[in-house]
Amino acid sequence: MMHRRLLVFPSIVIIMVFFLLESGCKEKNDPEPLNPEMTGISISGQGPTFDVVVEFNQGVYRSAAMSGDLNEQSFVVGSSGGIGKLINYVVTHTAGQKSASIRVVFDQDANGDEVISVTPADANSIFNKDGRAMNAAEIRSISTSGIEHQVITVKDSGTGTGTTTWTANNFYILDGFVFVNEGQTLTIEPGTVIKGKSGQGTNASALIVARGGKIMAEGTEEHPIIFTSENDNLDGSVGDLEEGLWGGVIILGKAIVNTDEGEKQIEGIPESENRGLYGGNNDEDDSGIIRYVSIRHGGTDIGEGNEINGLTLGAVGSNTTIEFVEVFANKDDGVEIFGGKAQLKNIIVAFCGDDSFDYDLGYSGKGQFWVAVQGFGKGDKLGEHDGGYNTASNQPYSIPEIFNVSYVGLSSGYGKRIISFRANSGGHYANSIFYHQAYGIDIELLKTECSFDRFKNNDLTIKNNIFYSINFFPILGVMAGEGISEQEINDANAELSVYFTDAQNVISDPGFMLDGLTFQIIPTNNVSENLAPYPADGWFEEVNYKGAFNPVGNWADGWTLFSKYMN
Repeated sequence: MMHRRLLVFPSIVIIMVFFLLESGCKEKNDPEPLNPEMTGISISGQGPTFDVVVEFNQGVYRSAAMSGDLNEQSFVVGSSGGIGKLINYVVTHTAGQKSASIRVVFDQDANGDEVISVTPADANSIFNKDGRAMNAAEIRSISTSGIEHQVITVKDSGTGTGTTTWTANNFYILDGFVFVNEGQTLTIEPGTVIKGKSGQGTNASALIVARGGKIMAEGTEEHPIIFTSENDNLDGSVGDLEEGLWGGVIILGKAIVNTDEGEKQIEGIPESENRGLYGGNNDEDDSGIIRYVSIRHGGTDIGEGNEINGLTLGAVGSNTTIEFVEVFANKDDGVEIFGGKAQLKNIIVAFCGDDSFDYDLGYSGKGQFWVAVQGFGKGDKLGEHDGGYNTASNQPYSIPEIFNVSYVGLSSGYGKRIISFRANSGGHYANSIFYHQAYGIDIELLKTECSFDRFKNNDLTIKNNIFYSINFFPILGVMAGEGISEQEINDANAELSVYFTDAQNVISDPGFMLDGLTFQIIPTNNVSENLAPYPADGWFEEVNYKGAFNPVGNWADGWTLFSKYMN
């Protein structure tokens, strides 16, 4: 009997081991089914017609029930760049196949710069045999010249971007706050598209150039660099006026700021993040180049109603090049400048939710050819200008030199101002056009040192400008603080009234044409008389007209989203 038990026991062990081995092999050989993905894209064709082939990691279907050919309703196909505009596409696919062909037709022969993007129509449009759907964020892009555009997600764990180049054949997705750290240089090729993920508070996405970092973002008129939302395929998939979809662009430098400490944390970046500090003692600091750059749909909420500006400049020095920049449909300010001596030329701010141009903390740089356009009920002041918080000396004052602006407001019905000078700020505006706003320019009058003192000391001048369609008078007046008597207000306004005329400001129609949908702000009337002299410093361009645009030219055409509203 004992001998028989020994024979049975090994048999049971062998059976159990076999069962476990078989179970393990089955689990290893039969993984959980994967979601379908797009794994490749190719293109062929010429002229206006191209065939795009999209590859998948497995067979796909239109229905979760393992049936149906993919069709035009399965995809969103768009194009951007180049000269050809996509007008039609037809999808060819057989259920269960691992590729689909998409014939795209442009309105004219393509020039090779058109980028075709293919994404699922939604999260329930492409399935595998197990009924799993393709992620709606899947995207494949390729140019008509055959160059595939990869999607690269950039996330910063503290090391910054490194010294690197972002190339035009890729899309870059900012996932959170992405810094260019001190000592690093980020180069961005012409035509590159950078997209910010959606999110609020600490989940907001923004590109931040820290003190000592450098950005070399040199677009061209034909190939601008575009910052926009992750959801924007540049084909109308995001409405032009949508705002707050991501953060914005922040440049921080080592120039002087008007604070007791000499430096400050940029708004929106947590105090624990020391890469958010700006300020120093080098007014000639160089943070790089930003040229032909369009920043769209930004201004996400970073907490307690505080939104990121489209372009924020903190203590940026005079050796930084900033020209041909557009901020379009930002939820907060368009351009906000904190201290420093940044020099900005050919800047457009359009349809932003708060102020167009905002400066503070002793900004004393230069500006020429600035455009601010409000519309569609959006916007507060065209210019909000503040001084600083150095309690010992109040210096440096905010006293920039600004020539040739065109500030176009919301019209008389909205109760908005062209410019407010406050908190002891000054500044010089000349050869400019101020148009279509309820109120004109106000200058703060206080018992303590204030912006009206800057006016009295010739640190605030408004010279040789055109005003038109301003509803309430005086066009140039004071905004009185507590304790200012009615007589003091009247005396100050009388002084400003005389100054308005003596400084050769005029009320005259520049010949703009606005209808609420079109904003044609190229002057059609005479804007070339009584020009103020330009500073002979080599930076300002000496032109023979007032406002931001030559009556016979349009430097915004083509590369800006705003230019479509000028026609």
